Amino acid sequence: MQTSLPTPRTYSQTLDLHSASQVRIAYFIMIHHKPDVFKEMFQKIYTRDQFYLIHIDRNAKAEFTEEIQLYLIHFPNVYILESMNIIAEGFSMIQAELNAMEYLLNVSNDWEYFINLSGEDSPLKSQNTIRKFLTVNNGRNYIFYYDQKFYRPDTLQRIQNHFTELTHKISSLIYRREFMKGVIPHIGGKWFIFTRETCVFLTNNKRVMDFEDYYLHTLLPSESFFQTVLLNTDFNDIIVNDDKRAVIEKTFFNKEQYVDNFIEILKSSNNLFIRKLNDKTDKNILKYINDSFLLPLPEIDEVERELRRDNRQSN
Repeated sequence: MQTSLPTPRTYSQTLDLHSASQVRIAYFIMIHHKPDVFKEMFQKIYTRDQFYLIHIDRNAKAEFTEEIQLYLIHFPNVYILESMNIIAEGFSMIQAELNAMEYLLNVSNDWEYFINLSGEDSPLKSQNTIRKFLTVNNGRNYIFYYDQKFYRPDTLQRIQNHFTELTHKISSLIYRREFMKGVIPHIGGKWFIFTRETCVFLTNNKRVMDFEDYYLHTLLPSESFFQTVLLNTDFNDIIVNDDKRAVIEKTFFNKEQYVDNFIEILKSSNNLFIRKLNDKTDKNILKYINDSFLLPLPEIDEVERELRRDNRQSN
């Protein structure tokens, strides 16, 4: 049974006067450690007119769970999803996200976009800027993907073999099987921005259940399930091949050059979030993110960019 927090005290925050004309976001955040990192991120994305669903991993330490629950009780529009034991390589990650979509659909009709985050993500832009972007582009889904057979054949064993998710790991007993007929497999990342209509489809359509039955026994379905479902249905023509996340990579050589190049990438992109910021992140990157937080996104024609990418991939 899914649970929500007790009736909390009102949290004081000034809302933007124009927010009523912008889309509302339902956030789903999965956490298991680093409470201070989560709190800092949450403060940046919180507004009283949006919706927030938190999943605390069942294996998280008891003191962590208690700290997060006591912190969130102050926010009137935050809910806690019943904890699951999440195996990163298994279908439990997908199941938690499907549960979250269904939960938030039942909570309110007043949101238009679903965004999944981890506790170590951080927004690159203010909520006003993110909501303005999604309002202008309302109706599009954002997720990163490749044609798995063509670009990532090295990963096909993840879906061609039958895997079983156990309590704490994936079983080593596997066997080969035939992939879904008439379906083109895709692969990408775990992070996405989906419209409300997409969430309704993913949680209520019988065709999706066929994908669930198959991907229940694959390896790392969190990197391929949603891509494969949406790109093999009528939703394929509203997907932008971009999850709107910047990622800081570990680098051991030419660190200064990497930092300069990364900041230039941030300046020229319209990413909305960044992954894996921590106390070891270069101070120049942190300074740029802080200084540009309230600046508008650069104007990028995403349709034209998609066409250029498709042309490059076809050549």
